[in-house]
Amino acid sequence: MKRESSSTRKVSYRQIAGKSIKRHWQLYLLVIPPLLFFLIFKYYPMLNAVLAFKDYNVIKGIWGSPWVGFKHFELFFKNPLFWTLLKNTLLLSGYLILAGFPIPIILALMINELRGKRFKKFVQMVTFAPYFISTVVMVSIVMLFLAPRLGFANVALNYFGLQSVNFLGDPGMFRSIYVWSDIWQTAGYSAVIYLAALAGIDPTLYEAAKVDGASRFQKIWHVDLPGIVPTIVIILILNVGNVMAIGFEKVYLLQNPLNQVNSEIIATYVYRIGLLNANYSFATAVGLFNSVINLILLLTVNGLAKRLTSNSIW
Repeated sequence: MKRESSSTRKVSYRQIAGKSIKRHWQLYLLVIPPLLFFLIFKYYPMLNAVLAFKDYNVIKGIWGSPWVGFKHFELFFKNPLFWTLLKNTLLLSGYLILAGFPIPIILALMINELRGKRFKKFVQMVTFAPYFISTVVMVSIVMLFLAPRLGFANVALNYFGLQSVNFLGDPGMFRSIYVWSDIWQTAGYSAVIYLAALAGIDPTLYEAAKVDGASRFQKIWHVDLPGIVPTIVIILILNVGNVMAIGFEKVYLLQNPLNQVNSEIIATYVYRIGLLNANYSFATAVGLFNSVINLILLLTVNGLAKRLTSNSIW
């Protein structure tokens, strides 16, 4: 009886799936390109992560190279640079989350409170526009702005009788330059997500707050913030899940021999070891370690968010 019931269920599921595909074939057709993209460019390359456990030989190829187990992981953990790389990566990512996460929320709340439509659109355009600047152009702007001789920052310092500062040559300033330039570039784009969440709040809640005599700040605290908490939690989970995957391009372009003490992170180290030194197995092992840490952080934060706020990605 159990076998018959399971077989009938399979048949019914197949029939339902077949009818659904026939009825909504256009939608399924739209899903195929993104699925193929992820399968070809995301999941299929993951098979080559086996290179981390092999001693890569160009002639024998990835699958023909000899197994070495956890040799490359041990070399990385015993490397004197291991703790420096880990510290730099975590400090830079943590700084970016602590400083950059609340600012788009505050910006979205401020824009939402603006009454003039033209001024509101102007503020949105001004804060959103930097997001479309490419990383290379963005770094060029930062370097020109902070140039030791002709940069605007040092010209202003000299005007007030202060000495010029080599901002990009000071290791202690690297993290602040990276983080605050990133906030300037992405805060407007991130605020759009919160503005969309604010637009979805029930207007009757504002009317009830007005009837109760709530001030603007009280409306923000008791209506706006609770209404966007699910969005805040999900974005926070995604940001924490990318702690170890901080952007390589911008760090590498801002990096120089003077600030390398604080600017060398795992991503730039993998580039130097893997591509410049052609040590592909070791670089793959370091990259795999980075991805595993990201996955653990994502699962941990998602679990904590689900327990504390009942909001999570899954």
